[in-house]
Amino acid sequence: MSTAALAQQTVRINVSMPQNGHHGVAIDAFAAELERLTEGRFDVETFYAGSLGAERESIEGVQLGTLELTFTSTGPVPNFVPELRVLDIPYLFRDYAHARGLLDSEIGDELLARFEPHGIKGLAWADNGFRHMTNNVRPIVAPADLNGLKMRTMENSVHIAAYREFGILPTPMAFTEVFAALQQGVVDGQENPLSVIESNNFQEVQNYLTLTGHVFSPCVFLMNLELYNDLSEEDQAAFVAAAKVGAAANRARVDSDEASAIGSMAAEGLQIVAEIDRDAFIAAIGKANEQFVADFGAEEIARIRDFQP
Repeated sequence: MSTAALAQQTVRINVSMPQNGHHGVAIDAFAAELERLTEGRFDVETFYAGSLGAERESIEGVQLGTLELTFTSTGPVPNFVPELRVLDIPYLFRDYAHARGLLDSEIGDELLARFEPHGIKGLAWADNGFRHMTNNVRPIVAPADLNGLKMRTMENSVHIAAYREFGILPTPMAFTEVFAALQQGVVDGQENPLSVIESNNFQEVQNYLTLTGHVFSPCVFLMNLELYNDLSEEDQAAFVAAAKVGAAANRARVDSDEASAIGSMAAEGLQIVAEIDRDAFIAAIGKANEQFVADFGAEEIARIRDFQP
């Protein structure tokens, strides 16, 4: 057996989404790049569709050291790093240029560092995408149309507070349960980025889609902090660099998916409301926004909302 083979270390990374999607391509690109940068000293085993657990379970595993890495949306992150709830404020980001520019800036690095006191190393930000709403009851044209809808949400207190102001009945559940819940009528609808909606075939069990763009949902590469700290500086840099390559692949796939998803899902029968009065939706959650200012501070919110890439 060669010295290189003896030195090889296996690490695992899990995502809750299928391999053929914007989460899968992220970890595939990460794995290939890390193996290249370390000349095969690290072997990355990739797991898809929640096979090692849903997002919250994966983050917990990384924190405890029972899982080396995960790539996750930030939906369940506030359960571990409460101050990052600020990123989930509805209508905080204007567009993709704003969101990506901020997350790739010094502000984004500062936000990544907030994982470390919790035993987690944030390697790089990526995209889940802007979230939109689907349901089986009626087209959502105005905020009042949301009243009384039972919607699956993530276990995220910021989302839930805002959605209640819309009149939604939030129903938190793990992502892996959503398709069946929609199919069986346990919930009326859900909200996710277009790439998530299409790659998980929610158009098969939903009638209406509204491009609300109400929340930008980042993704993030997370690693057990103790494992990261045990690496040489060279290997630490390799993990970060590989995560950034994974993030670039992820964003490219998000852009590609969003360019085609609306047309393909409409062809399958999904009725689409393409434009909303954004200001009306912002006004409808005014009380929640007041609470967010109290929780996070006007200055913290403003430096994100007003960031110019």
